[in-house]
Amino acid sequence: MRSETLVADTAYERADVFLAEKLEITRSNAKRLLDNGDVLRGGKAVKASAGIAEGDKLDVSIPDPVSMDARPEDIPLDIVYQDESFAVINKPQGMTVHAGSGNYEGTLVNALLYNLDSLSGINGVIRPGIVHRIDKNTSGLLVVAKNDAAHVSLAKQIEDKICHRTYLALLEGIVKEDKGTITTYIGRSAQDRTKMAVTDEGHGRIAVTDFEVLERYPAGYTLCRFDLHTGRTHQIRVHAKYMGHPVVGDDVYGYKKQKFHLQGQLLHAWKLTLRHPVTGEEMTFEAPLPDYFQDVLNKLKH
Repeated sequence: MRSETLVADTAYERADVFLAEKLEITRSNAKRLLDNGDVLRGGKAVKASAGIAEGDKLDVSIPDPVSMDARPEDIPLDIVYQDESFAVINKPQGMTVHAGSGNYEGTLVNALLYNLDSLSGINGVIRPGIVHRIDKNTSGLLVVAKNDAAHVSLAKQIEDKICHRTYLALLEGIVKEDKGTITTYIGRSAQDRTKMAVTDEGHGRIAVTDFEVLERYPAGYTLCRFDLHTGRTHQIRVHAKYMGHPVVGDDVYGYKKQKFHLQGQLLHAWKLTLRHPVTGEEMTFEAPLPDYFQDVLNKLKH
């Protein structure tokens, strides 16, 4: 059990909405904490429907995760590289990185526990080895730590912007600029707390993304390269929407209907550059576009 004290920087109509945003959990999980009496205001339990005033302090007791959420499963993995310190995985579209509410099987962590001989323990039993994440319906590279020393090094590299992550995405419409940098704040959407959105400074964290057009297609699509300077939740997808050119296949930040019959967005973590946590050697890894992504590009060329 761990404890946190949350302070409301603005008023909220409901306590479960406030809790979900601040703890970055689902609203149903927030409601469960409230219903269990794990959230106190002035020593008294708070109801999910209770209003939260600006400046209110809530003391939250968060139960420890349980190990049953991360069991080894015989799921094939595309292991791009592996040594005694870390591994680089090419994650397929549709695979969640680690267990969450209502999703305890078939995750990358379940596969890692089966396929790798060790994983770092810093993130606990729910997220062993996980240094950073990519969305369920985004494909491509991510690094996994096999011991705690490597985890600390890799996490610091991401924090210090030494680790570079480059994505490829097909966008709706024709992007006019050849290249540029998008700098905004990103936070929870005021309209839908399950989504992220571009916000003002007081309600989000700085998010910086470089983009470069690689190819424009007459049918009305643009292939872009994106380089992350920060790692906000759904950053590229939110910034693509902010550009007015959402990622093709993104039914959360883009269009519900699209003609390619996709299972998710055409967003791929293509390149990853880092320094080896032991030797300091700079290493770069690449993962080719998945077949369904390349098939769409081939159709657009004809």
